[in-house]
Amino acid sequence: MPSSPNRLVATIFGAIYLVVGLLGFLATGRVAFVGPEGGLLLGIFEVNPLHNIAHLIIGAALLTAGLTSVRASKSANITVGVIYLLLGIVGFFIVDTPANILALNTADHFLHLVSAIVLLAVGFAAERVPQGGVARA
Repeated sequence: MPSSPNRLVATIFGAIYLVVGLLGFLATGRVAFVGPEGGLLLGIFEVNPLHNIAHLIIGAALLTAGLTSVRASKSANITVGVIYLLLGIVGFFIVDTPANILALNTADHFLHLVSAIVLLAVGFAAERVPQGGVARA
C-alpha cells in the first residue's frame, strides 16, 4: 500500500470509484445511456450508463496515478478535485434541465463536493514536490 498521503488517497478513491462505476450498471438496466433520468445506486445516488463510465474513467485514472508515483497522484488528486468541485457546483444549476446528461441529483452534488474537498486538500497540502525534484515515497 502506498505510504504517501497523495498516493494513498488516489489509490483508495480510485478503487472506490471503480467499484461504484461497476455497481452503477446494476442500477441502470432500463435507463437511457445519456439523460437527466437515471437509476438509483444505493437507493440515493442517481446514475445512468454515461455517469457509470465517468466513474470508471476517474477511478482508473486515480488508481493508476496512486500506484505510479507521488507526482502522478498529486496531479490526479488536484485535477479530479477541480473537476468534481466544478461538477458539484454546476450540478445544482442543471439538475432539472436537459444539460443534466449524467442524471445527477442533489445527493450526487454533495458527494462530488465532499470528494473535491478531500482530493484538493490532500493534493495541495501533502508532499510539496520541489521544482524539478521528486518527492519521496
